[in-house]
Amino acid sequence: MRAPRLPAWTATLTWKAAVFIGVMCCALAALLGVLVHVSVAGQTVDDSREKALARLDEVTRLYESGEPIPRFSGIDPVGLPASLRALAVRGERGTVVGDHEGRPTMWAAGPADGRALAVRVDYTQSAETIDALDRSILGSSVLAIGATLLVGAFAVTRVTRRLHLTAQVARRISAGDLDARVDDPRTRDPSRPQDEVATVSGALDTMASSLQRKLQSEQRFTADVAHELRTPLTGLSAAAELLPEGRPSELVRDRVRAMRGLTEDLLEISRLDAGNETVDLAVHPLGELVERVVRVSGTETEVRVARDAMVETDRRRLERVLGNLVANAHKHGAPPVVVTVDGSVVSVRDHGSGYPRYLIETGPQRFRTEGGGKGHGLGLTIAAGQAEVIGAELVFADAEGGGAVARLRLPAYVPLEEDGSAD
Repeated sequence: MRAPRLPAWTATLTWKAAVFIGVMCCALAALLGVLVHVSVAGQTVDDSREKALARLDEVTRLYESGEPIPRFSGIDPVGLPASLRALAVRGERGTVVGDHEGRPTMWAAGPADGRALAVRVDYTQSAETIDALDRSILGSSVLAIGATLLVGAFAVTRVTRRLHLTAQVARRISAGDLDARVDDPRTRDPSRPQDEVATVSGALDTMASSLQRKLQSEQRFTADVAHELRTPLTGLSAAAELLPEGRPSELVRDRVRAMRGLTEDLLEISRLDAGNETVDLAVHPLGELVERVVRVSGTETEVRVARDAMVETDRRRLERVLGNLVANAHKHGAPPVVVTVDGSVVSVRDHGSGYPRYLIETGPQRFRTEGGGKGHGLGLTIAAGQAEVIGAELVFADAEGGGAVARLRLPAYVPLEEDGSAD
């Protein structure tokens, strides 16, 4: 039988700190309460014992002189504790706290002709004093624990709030927002003392700045290389067209086209990395758009429209995504390749060996292919980037029964009511 899982909030630092502070406060309050109780109770008992023994001395003198003894004393009186009676019969003196007629009483007894001569002192006030002290200790402990918990929770919450902010910024950076910074006030002024949270925040900001500079440098390098290649490639393409017909000229033209395609892909990736892309939204029937993409691709691809839908998207970018997915399925998969439209979801499936494990787990990576296959890995990278720009979700997975499937889920399109009643 599985043990029940604790709620998620019990794993937070605030909860753990509150439990620790509460346990330590309770332990400290209990220790101090016991010490105070023992000390005060011992002092009270000693005072009552001295008073009872003094009365016993006085009563003993009266008894030995044959004078009447007071009412609070007697020989073997009723209610005398048996242990104290036995002690007196043995010829010793002693005291004990007991009851007399339902009231706390301090008994003192000594020997008297083989019997016990005992006196009693009312212990009610002393017992009430000890009880009042115990209640005061308990009440003050509860107040002290509550105040300590509030102060401790406030102090811990300030720390955890800063930690949550640091974690939130780290998630934003991992999501691609390289401008995100914690900007902790303690890190701005080096003369101010910094705690551990400020140190972590400063290290995260420094790492983000360094990463941003490095990525921006790589993006500029990619864009500059692609731009510089366009001019010589244009001239090379024009020169290749002037070559006489033949197998060598066909090979040259093919390689030039490949180089131009790679250059255009690099330029498109550099624009996507810059994050400055804008979308031109319009409403399109998804089934018709998919059929046009497949028709333009010139491949033997089956289109199945299970349920057509209207989508509001950037047609050029969506066609780029679908075109790359279809081209990748034919290039790295195996026929038949089927494109299915089901509402706002488009699936591109082939019947090859499936996607590489790294691609399913982490997404497409540039200039990486599996098994020595041809290609530079930019087609799926561009598809994923353009899908993100238009707000679509692109998922790569293995298809049931073999093969690979890429699912593109577009944002749902909700038309406004014609009568203007919709807000």
